[in-house]
Amino acid sequence: MRAHCLRHVPFEGLGSIGPWLATAGYRITSTRFYASDRLPDPREIDFLVAVGGPMSVNDEETLPWLVEEKRFIRDCMEAGTPVLGVCLGAQLIASAMGAPVYPNSEREIGWFPIRASEPRASERRAPERPASERAGDSHFRFPSSVEVFHWHGETFDLPPGAVHLARSVGCENQAFQLGGSVIGLQFHLETTAATAWELVSHSRDELSPSRFVQSEGEILAASPDRYETINALMGDVLTFLHRAP
Repeated sequence: MRAHCLRHVPFEGLGSIGPWLATAGYRITSTRFYASDRLPDPREIDFLVAVGGPMSVNDEETLPWLVEEKRFIRDCMEAGTPVLGVCLGAQLIASAMGAPVYPNSEREIGWFPIRASEPRASERRAPERPASERAGDSHFRFPSSVEVFHWHGETFDLPPGAVHLARSVGCENQAFQLGGSVIGLQFHLETTAATAWELVSHSRDELSPSRFVQSEGEILAASPDRYETINALMGDVLTFLHRAP
């Protein structure tokens, strides 16, 4: 099996996603747009992951490869390939499917909680169950509330047909699902202590104090338990997509 990663800057990669994919038996390849790598044949991909980056999906005039990237994402989706988008990657999925992407009312950077969307009455289940017991569910279900890592200034409307999965106080559309095999996450579950440091060291100019922007010290003071929690939740998301029919 081959998992392919779409990368936009050298300092944003797979984080905890990489070890999970390797353990699951995937051979990992990448397209580094910053290095002018070429995209593969979408028919050769068994799992697609689009990760983050500081650019906007609307920067097609200055970054023309965005047009080709969105087409590639759409081709993989139409082929039924599992697709995961993280931050910019989620915005790329939304844009590829015709939804607008635009500045959020406020930047959201640091550790803030998300809340799972309330399921329809016919979908309500209790109590919450581990991913291994949710394999037959048609939609991924997040914990009712969990603190996750954020780094974004833009947001998106849900693509047509998408199911809303999560929201936060600072951003309404935090996660969505399209069909059974596509999930977009505005936030970062793949972040490790090392990748958090990489983000801060390359983007600390974005840390202007505001309601939803934490200081460098607050971000980097996160305990190992925080990273373990979000990385385990990322594993649940990956397991869900890996098992998609």
